[in-house]
Amino acid sequence: MKKQRKNKPLILLISILILVIVVLYSGLQFLESTVLNKGEIVEPTTASKTVTSEGVSYFPRQDITVLMILGIDERGPVVASDSYNNEGECDVVMLAIFDETAETFHVLALNRDTMMEVPNLGLGGKYAGSFVEQLALSHTYGTGMEDSCENTRKAVSDFLGGIHIDYYLSMNMDAIPILNDAVGGVTVTVEDDFGYVDSGIPMGEVHLMGEQALTFVQIRKDVGTQLNISRMERQRAYMNGYMEALNKKQSQSAGFVLDVYEHISPYIVSDCSANTLSNLVSRFSSYTMGEIVSPKGENVMGEEFMEFYVDEDALNELVLKLFYTEK
Repeated sequence: MKKQRKNKPLILLISILILVIVVLYSGLQFLESTVLNKGEIVEPTTASKTVTSEGVSYFPRQDITVLMILGIDERGPVVASDSYNNEGECDVVMLAIFDETAETFHVLALNRDTMMEVPNLGLGGKYAGSFVEQLALSHTYGTGMEDSCENTRKAVSDFLGGIHIDYYLSMNMDAIPILNDAVGGVTVTVEDDFGYVDSGIPMGEVHLMGEQALTFVQIRKDVGTQLNISRMERQRAYMNGYMEALNKKQSQSAGFVLDVYEHISPYIVSDCSANTLSNLVSRFSSYTMGEIVSPKGENVMGEEFMEFYVDEDALNELVLKLFYTEK
């Protein structure tokens, strides 16, 4: 039986991008004991599957590293469920694709409502078939820890034609206000009317603190046009403001970002050891950010919830562009 997804607001992409920045610059080589798994660095492997499109053969790129980042719709620190089901939907699913040749990274953001084959876990956490349902539900199978992240990784990989995802990192939503307040808050210019949601966020220049930051980048209902395009503009504005505040804090204290990471680590689950993340830092910290792209498709109102169906041709073209090279 298909699960029903919770009708809660999205945790938005921009907040997770901020987390990536914090992790990449946090000096994790100094952290030996966190919520992250410990272990030796394992070199990523890439599938060796050739695909053909319009008479052209393509081979998986060997010069990219893919990090899957999940924003989990759960409050408080990460806590394992006592069964193989949990309430933590992945409201944000994105892949950071590090291009070692161009020394850039691109971001593939997937709509949480994307309809796809989702693996289901039954008794003992064992595979029990799959259902076509929203991507967001993939994380609700399992204890909410590594097994749930692995389930989402498989769902995403299969959806994208079996591409290899090297690592994953998930974060609960309560880390967002922590990240915001750690830099002393973020100043933005508010162009949408938040009057029905939070009277403390007036039009014009506002210094966001605490839950206001989450509201600003997260809420769409009863805000301005209520359109997602307006919300994406707020994300970009917040990112610019956050980076300005982050750079200022870093210049004042060399250990600032490490302190921030120690505060948010209880909200994170990852298959990366501290050594692995340290290795990623040394390899990718100087890379510049490229495009943020999403598959095209159509939103359809289902029996109870919104469903997103991708344009298969456009998706295949995007996958070839990001993950493959002509043979």
